[in-house]
Amino acid sequence: MASLLVWSAPARPSRILRGVTTIRIALCQINPMMGALEANTDRFIEALAEAEAAGCDLAIFPELGACGYPPEDLVLKPGFVDDNLRALDRFAAATTGRCAAVMGFVERADGLFNSAALCANGEVVGTYQKRMLPNYAVFDEERYFTPGHGDLELYEIAGVKVGLVICEDAWVPDGPCVDLGAGGAELIVSINGSPYHRNKMEVRERTLATRAADAAAAIAYVNVVGGQDEIVFDGASMVFDASGELVARSPQFVEDIAILDLPVRSALQSTLFDPRHRAATGPLPVIEVSGPRSELPEPARPPVITEPLGEPHELWEALVLATGDYLRKNGFSEVVIGLSGGIDSTIIACIAAEAIGPQNVHGVSLPSRYSSDHSKSDAQLLAENLGIDFRTIAIEEPFLALEGVLAESFDGREPDVTEENLQSRVRGVILMALSNKFGWMMLTTGNKSEMAVGYATLYGDTAGGYAAIKDVPKLVVYDLCRDYNERMGREVIPAGVITKAPSAELRPGQRDDQTLPPYEELDPIIESYVEDDLTIAELIEAGFDEAQVRQVVGLIDRAEYKRRQSPPGARVSPKAFGRDRRMPITNAYKG
Repeated sequence: MASLLVWSAPARPSRILRGVTTIRIALCQINPMMGALEANTDRFIEALAEAEAAGCDLAIFPELGACGYPPEDLVLKPGFVDDNLRALDRFAAATTGRCAAVMGFVERADGLFNSAALCANGEVVGTYQKRMLPNYAVFDEERYFTPGHGDLELYEIAGVKVGLVICEDAWVPDGPCVDLGAGGAELIVSINGSPYHRNKMEVRERTLATRAADAAAAIAYVNVVGGQDEIVFDGASMVFDASGELVARSPQFVEDIAILDLPVRSALQSTLFDPRHRAATGPLPVIEVSGPRSELPEPARPPVITEPLGEPHELWEALVLATGDYLRKNGFSEVVIGLSGGIDSTIIACIAAEAIGPQNVHGVSLPSRYSSDHSKSDAQLLAENLGIDFRTIAIEEPFLALEGVLAESFDGREPDVTEENLQSRVRGVILMALSNKFGWMMLTTGNKSEMAVGYATLYGDTAGGYAAIKDVPKLVVYDLCRDYNERMGREVIPAGVITKAPSAELRPGQRDDQTLPPYEELDPIIESYVEDDLTIAELIEAGFDEAQVRQVVGLIDRAEYKRRQSPPGARVSPKAFGRDRRMPITNAYKG
């Protein structure tokens, strides 16, 4: 698509308004199950019925809602695409009342398209194909979809001219939103599968406010909510008026159907858009769906702006939702966690207890000859405070057995990290045995700082099915623990867990800072190298200690093979290990 210019000036141009029309809309923020086409469609039809009963003119559902987002290689199966089209037809058939609906689906035409369908009067009235396909971070839509290239059109719903876009389309300054605005759109519906990461809300709001003002049209943004493998979606659906003011916001991390009356301005000042843009776009064709009401049904539905949660509570809710959905959607109702009395296993137990209920969480203390008394007592006290199952299985006997089996092979060599790792691997074997016997999902406890520098034992600490905090730096884990106690109004997490020096307790007197820089120094280097992609030279220039930089970067690069074998976990930063950061294991570049 050719770049289209929008005229701008220091002062916003005046507009001549022909009047205001109010449309009642439903922001249907739904948590679908990937691939559960029938169940998802049933849920959408239920939400549509709720919107219809509330007198809505338009119900809006998320991007690729029927099949789930992102469907990845499922869309390469022709049968999957066929089933998704049948789901769309079934949903469209349910739009027999006044309420029209927008639903995302996979469209097959001269390629596969990430599309939105406008459904009304029991059929699909028209479709829009996503034009801007993201191919960065966790997105790889160019692998699957063809960029949309059809003509734009508008739909008159309750007397309001409505245009459709999909997610990335609204992030592009000279993209479809401005085209729709120049062509006469008064409301732009944006359906989304926009993943959460920390501090993303502010970026989203700023972008959408700008896009609404640029298009001189209101924008109704509906986002999916829920966990999907490594990705978590926060919902937080929003509406902006034509001046870019936020007028409605749905809550984060929960399903929600927000019904609101939206006043829409019904005319544009002719000087708003660059003349070349107006000439290129012209008035867009309008398909009539429903005419304006003489009056809205009672009661009135004023927009509501739900306050965002703020850090670290927002991050907490993301981790709880991601963990709970990963378990539920994969058929697990109970988990097992190795409770060491340390900060990481502690926060994992708290997350799991909230995600699936404390009665479904099994904590296991696995003390060795090096485990301190306070670590064992802190683990037991935490379990009592949370109300989770707790048991102790000492690892001394199997550890001694392994030492004996290996004694001849290790003859003449001093004990070293090998014996330390043996303890971790014994723990992994025991926990996985419990997992196998009882069908409990084993949750691993490594944080992003440890995963980055390889401070985790392969087939020991890394054993398990889900790594809830693998994208959470160590210092942020402490923040989460302190905030958790504060929100609970009591000391659920024992004070000693938060105040004692971090230690793996695999040798006498061991502390993390004997092997690694202090986390106050380590975490900023990891963030700059991993998330900001700075080189060694740039890190040193930024003021980091050169010796520490070279040590930490070397550890990060060497640990890539470990991370490739670690379980999935929630992505909550702008760049996580896994889908985001794909570094070669065999790599001689030291920059």
